[in-house]
Amino acid sequence: MIERFADHLAIERNRSEHTVAAYRADLRALDQQLAEVGIDEWSQVRLADLRSYLGDLDRAGAARSTIARRSAAIRSFFGWAVRTGVVASDPSLRLASPKRSRHLPAVLRQDEAAELMHVAEVSADDADPVHLRDRAVLELLYSSGLRVGELVGLDIDDCDRGTRTVRVLGKGNKERTVPYGVPAADALDAWLQQGRPALATPTSGPALFLGARGGRLDPRTVRRSLDAAQRQTSTGERLSPHGLRHTAATHLLEGGADLRMVQELLGHSSLATTQIYTHVSVERLRRSYRQAHPRA
Repeated sequence: MIERFADHLAIERNRSEHTVAAYRADLRALDQQLAEVGIDEWSQVRLADLRSYLGDLDRAGAARSTIARRSAAIRSFFGWAVRTGVVASDPSLRLASPKRSRHLPAVLRQDEAAELMHVAEVSADDADPVHLRDRAVLELLYSSGLRVGELVGLDIDDCDRGTRTVRVLGKGNKERTVPYGVPAADALDAWLQQGRPALATPTSGPALFLGARGGRLDPRTVRRSLDAAQRQTSTGERLSPHGLRHTAATHLLEGGADLRMVQELLGHSSLATTQIYTHVSVERLRRSYRQAHPRA
């Protein structure tokens, strides 16, 4: 039953492998707890059983985001089960989920981002293809606001060096075109002309960024490269690659970019997702005001 639902998510709903795997694991955990209290048929599940399950998660210290995702998985599963006739009624209709806590993402100041990019540039030894790659990766992440999964999924033909844009396949297989700046273009040119040919093998295929053995670059390698560059800066910040995406969005808004333009750039389906970056910018403004104004 769970596998049938997982197939539905993957094939009919076109959900990502990550989402399908997460929902499958969530439902298996629910199934196990139900079995422990003697419920072995989905048609036997009541609203009270689902509330008890989520309540146990909360008492065990699960994060709000985890409980919210599991609640969403349960509602999606039972909605599908009713539509396909597996169960007669949906016990999850009145199942509430906690609101996700809205933590402001950690971002670099503009001078801190400039220092990080400078570290990547001076570390990019022309004789070392890995260094050239790492510089290009960090410049492109910050310049374009790509997700790390989108970046490592790029092929050479996705990069239009004449218009300085990349064609990106984002969440839900939605394609968008994203511009990047001059420093990123310079770093990409150096990587493609001097770095990539040194790492490429007959099996490398069209991947834009390659690992040390010639295969498509792994997201974990991107994280390690970013960590190594951050250790050489004076900021002390330890952002993930997604933190550079947050940083790019925040700096665009601070520079006067339109919110909907940033939404399009990041590939957000909802403007509400993008609006969190306005809170980051406002909080920075307030903090600077408190520090600088004599009557703050």
